[in-house]
Amino acid sequence: QVQLVESGGGLVQAGGSLRLSCAASGRTFGSYAMGWFRRAPGKEHEFVAAISWKGRSTYYSDSVKGRFTISRDNAKNTVYLQMNSLKPEDTAVYYCAARSNSYSDSFEKYDYWGQGTQVTVSS
Repeated sequence: QVQLVESGGGLVQAGGSLRLSCAASGRTFGSYAMGWFRRAPGKEHEFVAAISWKGRSTYYSDSVKGRFTISRDNAKNTVYLQMNSLKPEDTAVYYCAARSNSYSDSFEKYDYWGQGTQVTVSS
């Protein structure tokens, strides 16, 4: 069982930066691929980024590539999402998710999800 708690969301102006954190419980965190997803009002969950269990491989959606960076610290059971050059269209609730298999860009294929943290980017 893995419990995930996101933090770091908030209100920021366009062009600004935020760093999201996702703290995981459980001693097997290092064996899970981790992903970040977001959901804007009226839309489905959208893949943002993912990282392999050792952190050697990272994956990004085209919409955030070059602006967002995913990383993890297995010693701290934490995964991060550094978001730079934020745009109003990045406004959404951001969720982290854990998957015992390799990464996936499908929200439903993950095994555990956090409750989400709101990110609002003003123009």
